Amino acid sequence: MTIKEIRTVGFVGAGSMGCANSLVAAISGYDAVIFDVNQESLGRVPDTQKEMAAFLVGSGYCTEADVAAGLARISCTDDLAAATANADLVSESVFEDLALKRKIHKQLDELCPAKTIVTTNTSALLVSEIEDAVDRGDRFAALHSHLGSPLVDIVGGPRTSAATIDILKRYVLSTGSVPLVLKKESRGYVLNAMIGPVLATAMMLAIEGGVSKEDVDRAWMLHRRAPMGPFGMMDLFGLNLIYDSWQHRQPDAASEALKPKVLSLLNPYLQKGELGMKTGKGFYSYPKPAYGQPGFVQENANVSIAHDALTRALLDSAQVLAANGVATREEIDRAWMIGMSLDTGPFGILDETVEPRIENGPRKGPARV
Repeated sequence: MTIKEIRTVGFVGAGSMGCANSLVAAISGYDAVIFDVNQESLGRVPDTQKEMAAFLVGSGYCTEADVAAGLARISCTDDLAAATANADLVSESVFEDLALKRKIHKQLDELCPAKTIVTTNTSALLVSEIEDAVDRGDRFAALHSHLGSPLVDIVGGPRTSAATIDILKRYVLSTGSVPLVLKKESRGYVLNAMIGPVLATAMMLAIEGGVSKEDVDRAWMLHRRAPMGPFGMMDLFGLNLIYDSWQHRQPDAASEALKPKVLSLLNPYLQKGELGMKTGKGFYSYPKPAYGQPGFVQENANVSIAHDALTRALLDSAQVLAANGVATREEIDRAWMIGMSLDTGPFGILDETVEPRIENGPRKGPARV
């Protein structure tokens, strides 16, 4: 059921996130308008959304009739003013470049009606790094979704009103998603702040630890009962997205040391156009990746070193989030379990006194696009 404050949602950026979020909004009963300056990107929207819709139907999120009704509510344009003219809510999903995002939000602030709530779907930047580019600070926030998961982060900036947060929370609920309202800003939110160190550790195990990507993934899948490992996850997210996140991340001593090594690992794949699942090839080949085949995960596999390193990265990042007051232990565990479709969160792992359960094999994958 839609909420009364929102009827039309504008989506800036026709990439994977814009396509997925507009489809979910439209299926949920909202009119959706997708804007992009690139006509080629706009031209790919129908096919992209049909693929996403098939996944949503297959996962039980909606019916074929829901999809048909939703697709009828979606329109595309290369005119930003037209895309935002009637918008009650705008979701921006352009490249993770601070200067670009500030420029776009300044334009949105000038074009959107006074009533419009404007949000950013940034994965790594902070609301406070963007929000001073707009006048409507009370109606500006981060509304960050995760591809493949119903989890949606909501983060206010220095001027965001409680009413805006309330509307965003109810909007997320109305789409069948799960809102997580952070208590304070945190780069990478909660889920990404934990996934990031896990993925970085996986890459360094392969680069410097002499562990194959297959064994890294086996370690994670075996001990966490996960449907895929870190390299499979990166294929799901898109290797170009992982590359961009490292290319544009805020510098710190740890990431600056790892950055050239990570970019060197990823760059050959990008040069060949092998970006992961969406191109049919990345670290694995699709639609039948090796990690999905019988026998890939073996309980007697000697992967304890990789597992220990990956788990330590997860637990350390979770404890930092809790110590910094970004979210409670329970919220952090909930975000991890929902976002990763797993049955135990990091603090649950800490509380375990026995080896992680591995009976029944890997769990099923995410239930949402």
